[in-house]
Amino acid sequence: QVQLVESGGGLVQAGGSLRLSCAASGRTFSSYTTGWFRQAPGKDREFVAAIRESAVYTYYADSAKGRFTISGDYAKNTVTLEMNSLKPEDTAVYYCAADLDSSGSVRYTGSYDYWGQGTQVTVSS
Repeated sequence: QVQLVESGGGLVQAGGSLRLSCAASGRTFSSYTTGWFRQAPGKDREFVAAIRESAVYTYYADSAKGRFTISGDYAKNTVTLEMNSLKPEDTAVYYCAADLDSSGSVRYTGSYDYWGQGTQVTVSS
């Protein structure tokens, strides 16, 4: 069993930055894949970034490359998504998720076993 709690969302102007955190209880992050997804109103949940095998591997959506950075602090059992140069189209609820056996595609929502409750990110123009 894994519980995930996101924090760090908020309202920011375009060009600004936010840092989202995902704190886990239960198994340690280093033993599975952690992903960040987002869902805007009326749209499907989409992949943003993922980290696997104690941060040996990181993955990003094209929309996140060069602007977002995913990292893990395994001593604190926390995965962070640093978001820079934010755009209004980044506005969404952001979710972290855990794939316990790390066997599926990191970009597919169905690969993940546990989800957090989400945190709202709003970017104003």
